[in-house]
Amino acid sequence: MATGDNILTYFNGTWHKGNVAIINAADHGAWLGSNVFDGARYFNGVAPDLLAHCQRVNRSAEALMMIPSIEPKKMVEIIWDGLDYYEADAAVYIRPMYWAIDGDLTAIVPNRETIGFSICLEQIPLAPANASARLTKTKFRRPVLEDAVVNAKAGCLYPNNARMLVEARSKGFNNALVTDAMGNVAETATANIFMVKNGEVFTPIANGTFLAGITRSRHILNLSGAGIKVHEAVLTYTDFESADEVFMSGNMNKVTAVTAFDDSQYQVGPVTKKARELYWEWALSGKAD
Repeated sequence: MATGDNILTYFNGTWHKGNVAIINAADHGAWLGSNVFDGARYFNGVAPDLLAHCQRVNRSAEALMMIPSIEPKKMVEIIWDGLDYYEADAAVYIRPMYWAIDGDLTAIVPNRETIGFSICLEQIPLAPANASARLTKTKFRRPVLEDAVVNAKAGCLYPNNARMLVEARSKGFNNALVTDAMGNVAETATANIFMVKNGEVFTPIANGTFLAGITRSRHILNLSGAGIKVHEAVLTYTDFESADEVFMSGNMNKVTAVTAFDDSQYQVGPVTKKARELYWEWALSGKAD
């Protein structure tokens, strides 16, 4: 099932219209989960940090024991060729993907060199500026590197996120604030997380249990450049319960205000609004890639 519409698929060296079949039934990635992806965004004629996303999908492939077949700069060129099919005001989700085709004699270990590659472009609107989320706790945790490939943006990690979302919805919320194995806050089920206290910004330190996002890094740079102190720190649920503002950071929607965490309520405050303003200013500045 596609998330968006007006889909273009790059496969076997050519762009195709529509949601094209790309994986065969016996491919390693189809039944043993050796698939990775990344997600960039196109809007208002720009694709911020596109090269960084292409570089990361190659690192993800390497983390799942595959040898990437497309250089990041070439990937960027291919993506821009595909984006030419869209109107400048279209909002497009850009998803390059790799998966293993063959396995070794055990079938479990992927053959590093026989891999598939595709890019999917889907027209998906950006959330409105006033979109918000309500968070709750979850019993599910972020894994560590010894348990899972948390150093990759890999499809095999997402069933855990899905469990978190289903649990949150069953409690009347639409997302979950997730901890690591030590009980420290890592991120939400769908995005990185920031909180504001006394005008300063805090975000969980990147400890290897979650993907410290490209958009997260961009917010840190933007806010710091604007003179706002940003701390990467060990944070607990208690810290978030006493926060003045909370916002989520992800590539899909860039900045999403959080208005509740269980019984704690938040206003959409000035720092959250500033983070959004700074991101859009940077993205449209001509310096975004």
